[in-house]
Amino acid sequence: MGGVTSSIAAKFAFFPPTPPSYHVATDEQSGQLVIPEILSAIERKVDGVDVLRLRTRRGNEIIAVYIRNNRAKGTLLYSHGNAADIGQMFDLFVELSANLRVNLMAYDYSGYGQSTGKPSEYNTYADIEAVYDCLKAQYAARDEDLIIYGQSVGSGPTVDLASRLPNLRAVVLHSAILSGLRVLSPVKRSFWFDIYKNIDKIGLVNCPVLVIHGTSDDVVDFSHGKQLWELCKEKYDPLWLKGAGHCNVEVYPEYIRHLKKFVSTVTKRNIEKISTDMAKTNNNNQSEGTELRTSADSNAISDCPETSTRSFYSQLGKTSNE
Repeated sequence: MGGVTSSIAAKFAFFPPTPPSYHVATDEQSGQLVIPEILSAIERKVDGVDVLRLRTRRGNEIIAVYIRNNRAKGTLLYSHGNAADIGQMFDLFVELSANLRVNLMAYDYSGYGQSTGKPSEYNTYADIEAVYDCLKAQYAARDEDLIIYGQSVGSGPTVDLASRLPNLRAVVLHSAILSGLRVLSPVKRSFWFDIYKNIDKIGLVNCPVLVIHGTSDDVVDFSHGKQLWELCKEKYDPLWLKGAGHCNVEVYPEYIRHLKKFVSTVTKRNIEKISTDMAKTNNNNQSEGTELRTSADSNAISDCPETSTRSFYSQLGKTSNE
């Protein structure tokens, strides 16, 4: 069983750049981890970057970067494609953080970049969980503020995590797959040896989902994006980029425009939901307070003069109208 699954993964999913595009060092003064290859970009364009080494529940140590944006109204967790590492992707991460006004956390899967271990489906699930746990514990990120973004093979860990988190702000699927086997052959049902069965999990995602796919994608057919969008519970207007392939979606101007609109829309929706929930809580608290006062004060009415009784009801009426 494991041999068949590993064979599919080897043919489709995992092609880590060799050698990695970056290395990790320790700053002598601060003692913090740094990636020398991205230092110039950090100084020019961002409010700060943390380089992190996280241990997963499967025993691997993965490298992650957290890009701060002082104007951020949310956090984006980015899972990249199968033939890249965070060193190669860093410029895009910087642009996304700036244009979308988000903090951005990205990571390398086990066996990618300077992360230890070997790439596998279940290792990537443990990898994204370690990053998610770090966002919660170290950066106080709430699910309601979190947008999870999966590109290509990164859609696998993205959909798996999103299917288990009911309160996420949003999900973005970029050149996403229905499943690993369906990239190789248009099978009509799921098999036990398939990997990244997004087709079976996307219906469990409860937040808005944006699907982005190139119509000329020759790696993951356009039909994958269309079917995933059709299966979403909460659909957002998809972005079908005419003529775009698998690896050049980001160069189309419509990409960032549509993505900005989506992030703005779900952010406004989140703010409105928070306001509504607060108003409901305040109304409930006021109602409970009125009921308590009515119960306590009714016992004292019989001992009050008539004028005082009228005054009591007058004040109670004012209270209930507020």
